Amino acid sequence: MISDEASVWDRRVAEGTEISPAFYNFILGMTLLWGFGCNWAMVAYIPTENIAQINPLLFILGYFASCFFGIYLFRTSDQPIVSFIGYNFIVIPFGFIINLVVSQYNSAIVGEAIRITAMVTLTMMVLGTMFPAFFQKIVGALTIALIIVIIVELVEIFVFGTHHGILDWIVVLIFCGYIGYDWGRANMIPKTVDNAIDSAASLYIDIINLFLRILRILGRRR
Repeated sequence: MISDEASVWDRRVAEGTEISPAFYNFILGMTLLWGFGCNWAMVAYIPTENIAQINPLLFILGYFASCFFGIYLFRTSDQPIVSFIGYNFIVIPFGFIINLVVSQYNSAIVGEAIRITAMVTLTMMVLGTMFPAFFQKIVGALTIALIIVIIVELVEIFVFGTHHGILDWIVVLIFCGYIGYDWGRANMIPKTVDNAIDSAASLYIDIINLFLRILRILGRRR
């Protein structure tokens, strides 16, 4: 079933049985852990060489097609199983990217990046709970900043063949803001199982992007 609403974030009336805040956060947390666990398994058991052999154009097209399809499913469906399937359509392609990136660093740097990402994420969740209105106000600026950074990075890479480290720090700040924003709005919508999964999917995207940038920053320092 597809909701008549444009997006999960527009929901103000429960489209399913409401659950307790504790259970809502439990489902949200377990959904995030499922995604991280899948990514860990992909890094541990899929040889990086196998991924590298995929045609780059097919890889990029498949990555974006899978992610956009997954986002469409979880944003428009009010059925937990459909939203969970959509979530996995995001987790899998991200797992391939993580596999390729993590293979470039030693385990100590990866572990440090995971710890820092976890601490930053928890901090931003606390701030998102305390100051949801602030993050609502800055989300427009975050989106504009992210688009500009993406364009600048593409120009740097494909035109000038370089990359400035300051852009990684900017992206870290942007996704810190997104974590606070997504956590805040996750607590504004009705507390249902489907909404918990949808919220986890958005937070997963934020957290993984944050992790990848922190990993790059740490790797450059070493």
